[in-house]
Amino acid sequence: MEGAMEELERRSRFLSSLIQKKKADEVEIEEEHHDDDKQQLQPQHDPNLNIKVRAADMPIALQNQAFRCAKDCLDSMPNKKLDSKRLALALKKEFDSSYGPAWHCIVGTSFGSYVTHSLGGFIYFSISKVYVLLFRTAVEPLEK
Repeated sequence: MEGAMEELERRSRFLSSLIQKKKADEVEIEEEHHDDDKQQLQPQHDPNLNIKVRAADMPIALQNQAFRCAKDCLDSMPNKKLDSKRLALALKKEFDSSYGPAWHCIVGTSFGSYVTHSLGGFIYFSISKVYVLLFRTAVEPLEK
């Protein structure tokens, strides 16, 4: 189990380094256009919620929507008790309706995964002690 956690952490650091490099490139491009637009490159979330992005390959606007949807769903849960299935379903439905089908969501306090996702359709984040993996896969038409 510990080996799997180390591997997950290693992969997370690798993805984060790639994302940071990409964000740095985006910031350089944005600086050329508008200095005042730089704030939009950072995820907007409430620091009291303790949201941490573990790994992401997703536009900031979609990340913010995932944070808002997760927060709203967690806030609406009776007695603030985690219902993982309900949160996963809410995120999946939100993203399926807003951005098309084939979104998948895994929610829990302890899980492992290895997934293939569409470009720009992956985020792994935590809110307090709840971990959320949201990703999109390609939809292939059926051959007849």
